[in-house]
Amino acid sequence: MTDRILVTSALPYVNGIKHIGTLAGSILPADVYARFQRLLRRDVLFVCGTDEHGTPAELAALEAGLPVAEYCARQHAAQAEIYRRLGISFDHFGRSSSPANHALTRHLFLCLEAEGFIEERVLQQVWSHADRRFLPDRYIVGTCPHCGDRAARGDQCDSCGRLLDPVELVAPRSALSGSAALETRETRHLFLLQSKLADRLRLWLEGRHDWDPLVLSLARGLLDQGLRDRCITRDLAWGVPVPKSGWEGKVFYVWFDAPIAYVALTQEWAEAAPGRDWHEWWRRGPGTRLVQFLGKDNVAFHALMFPATILGSGADIRLVDRIKGFSWLTWGGGKFSTSRQRGIFLDAALDELPADWWRWWLTANAPEASDTRFTPAGFADGCNADLADGLGNLVSRVLSFAATRFDGRVPDMGQAGEAEARLAIEADAIIGACAGHFTAIRPRRACESLRALWSLCDRYFAAQEPWRTIATDRDRAACATRTAINLLRLSAVAASPVLPHTSRRIAEALGGARPAIWPARAEEWLREPGGPAVCPPGVAFPRLPPDWAASVASRYHL
Repeated sequence: MTDRILVTSALPYVNGIKHIGTLAGSILPADVYARFQRLLRRDVLFVCGTDEHGTPAELAALEAGLPVAEYCARQHAAQAEIYRRLGISFDHFGRSSSPANHALTRHLFLCLEAEGFIEERVLQQVWSHADRRFLPDRYIVGTCPHCGDRAARGDQCDSCGRLLDPVELVAPRSALSGSAALETRETRHLFLLQSKLADRLRLWLEGRHDWDPLVLSLARGLLDQGLRDRCITRDLAWGVPVPKSGWEGKVFYVWFDAPIAYVALTQEWAEAAPGRDWHEWWRRGPGTRLVQFLGKDNVAFHALMFPATILGSGADIRLVDRIKGFSWLTWGGGKFSTSRQRGIFLDAALDELPADWWRWWLTANAPEASDTRFTPAGFADGCNADLADGLGNLVSRVLSFAATRFDGRVPDMGQAGEAEARLAIEADAIIGACAGHFTAIRPRRACESLRALWSLCDRYFAAQEPWRTIATDRDRAACATRTAINLLRLSAVAASPVLPHTSRRIAEALGGARPAIWPARAEEWLREPGGPAVCPPGVAFPRLPPDWAASVASRYHL
């Protein structure tokens, strides 16, 4: 068994509060996985941070009228608070602009250069007469030559997902001034010679048997097309400076230093407390399993560019054991976008509803094998069925009955019989399936198992009819009530990776939480003795009214 589980989610750009698509595509599934692994008593480290270099940060700071360093500091704090409210259980949430990441990025670059994997080239780059400067890729916008989207950036088209070079854009213009008075001029840049590492990358990928087909097909497709060398410098003032004489005024490409930040973030976590050693988590060899969560548009960087950096540098840094890639959350056929301010953003989402509503729907409808279309009506229908009519109603019925008919305590009378034995067998099967889905990172299927567990408890309680039998067989009614409460307690723990706030409320309503450990055998939980006081938590999930979806669709242009 692996001793340590190292979990990373794609670093969210610092340019503003993220939308719910960012949450669904990496941060939330990573958190669900980390929480589940902790329930198994694994040693888990979950690191993430804001991605603060590159043109997105500079452009956003310019628009906000702030120095870029101040803008990044403010936005980092704002994002960290949003993730705290969402219940994201980061062990460390840092910043890619940290001194640790600057130092490690420079070190790995020098190693790559010493090993012969860095080459200087003269490029034709776009010069803006109006701005009197070279324009890095994201400072140029235009029409995508592949899909025709008119808002493509110089590095990537959000519409079709294709990686681009600025010179490929049709009708390009400056993102700073809007000027189309552009020309190409010669400028020097440094390239990571990925082509020289293609065979080693292909051999390494052949051993990734448990990766999702989505990730493997994307990575192998890029290799089959012929892996291109990657320009890793930019003409910017904000970023990791190139540690090379004559290269003042240039910094590293954001996608060169951002993946390196995972290691640097772990270094920061280790330095924060005595006895921690970041090498235990990142050195190669057995003992640690590195699982990375990201959107499908980031596969090229995590499955090829970052491994190429590690392999080429010769550093004793482990390669990823598994990449879990997710497709996109869309609305009306379009992609949510921070830069275009399109979609529901996380601060607004939390103003609408508590975190667990969003956590549940985005997990139960995770964009795994294909894109997931978000609609307010679909969200409302799903949450009303699963949370309001399902879990919420069940908790209210069982605990209200115990509160009114057994003096507000878990009854301790009555002996378990055949019905309870059958219940334990069925619960064991569901719990086993649920654990398998969480382990395999199949969030949709895990939520199906949680629904099945709630349904099992509901059917058992309804079949036993304690409200009827209490008049003639109080012991039998007490046993049924206690068993249903214990199954609810088990269900709360099983659901805690997805619904941490609700699970805590249910545990408190049942007289306190048990140790946070995955319920491997249902029988042990169902035989818990009575005695603790119960306190119905009120309406855990009120039904969303019929006009809620229409109101949200109107206010957020969905």
